[in-house]
Amino acid sequence: MAGGRAKRPRKAGKARAARPVLGNDPFERGAAVRELPAGRVDAAPPPDAAPPPDAAPPPDAAPPPDAAPPPDAAPLPDAAPPSPPTEAGIARELAELAASLLPAMRERLRGLSGLLRIGEPGAHLDAHGMDPTLLVRAAPLLDFLYLSWWRVATAGAASLPEGPLVVVANHGGALPWDALVLRMAVRREAPSHRDLRPLLEAAVLASPLVGRAAARLGAVPASPVNALRLLAEGTAVGVFPEGSAPRSWGERYRIGAFGRGGFVKVALRAGAAIVPCAIVGSEEASPPVGRAGFLAEAFRFPALAGLPGFSVGPLAGLPLPSRWTLRFGEPIDTGGLGPEAAGSPAEVARLAAATRDRLQALLDESVTARRSVYL
Repeated sequence: MAGGRAKRPRKAGKARAARPVLGNDPFERGAAVRELPAGRVDAAPPPDAAPPPDAAPPPDAAPPPDAAPPPDAAPLPDAAPPSPPTEAGIARELAELAASLLPAMRERLRGLSGLLRIGEPGAHLDAHGMDPTLLVRAAPLLDFLYLSWWRVATAGAASLPEGPLVVVANHGGALPWDALVLRMAVRREAPSHRDLRPLLEAAVLASPLVGRAAARLGAVPASPVNALRLLAEGTAVGVFPEGSAPRSWGERYRIGAFGRGGFVKVALRAGAAIVPCAIVGSEEASPPVGRAGFLAEAFRFPALAGLPGFSVGPLAGLPLPSRWTLRFGEPIDTGGLGPEAAGSPAEVARLAAATRDRLQALLDESVTARRSVYL
């Protein structure tokens, strides 16, 4: 075309680069190049290609439009147009759907009767305030939270060692949901389905509703005496050395200070193995708008980092359906130290630092590997 810019011919031998596979974001992830097996050709034949003269038509080929039907073929009846749905038909379908869902919902919500009676004095509480009957009554609800709501996935639980065991985990969220999930994960996934009792701060267990429910479901006040007693009985303990102090949204999954390493002293005195456990999903289970720094990260505007979170009131007690993963690491190498090493501040600090570093590494691996927070 005169006056127009001529198209530049594409250089031969220079293939167009395939779109790379990007990172971890499903909205930015490219499509991987698909390789065809040997001998397979997906390209369609050109439209003007004629079949070979001796090619026979396929057995299921349709007859030409002007072909007459066989003499013995019966005429097809006229198809009746679909009737529009009536109000009675829709009501009947909804009733059938509700009838099919009602047994499942009744089974899931059966545990609510036990949770509503946590204020009643228990008849058979153990020495730490756990109510075994409540665990049985609340089992359907707890299974629903674990399997369907949070869709918990574990790694390394099958390799947990036998004998005295101290599981060191990170803490996240406004409520101690992570303590409950850790206990359920060990009971469900460990080879011997052993029991684990999470150790929580006395301030958390002093809460009228949350603390009472946590104690009835197996939480124990954090103290060396309680930990040593449980380990001597053959029960594993779960500790959260960071405590229950709230953290900003931007600091989630960053391990804080471990204090004076009390869990190391307990493990050395009891001859227990120390196993780190990275819990991912607990931070997002609480409403993020109630935490400082959420708006700054959501809108990528650092000036909003100093604003406090919005008060969500009772909504803070409703867990969001975040996906959870629990990754158990290898036991920390204590170098064969005995109970006397519990009195050495240098050895205690060294083992506490090694546990903290390993836990942070497990957290980084889990956060990098997850593809979605809620979906």
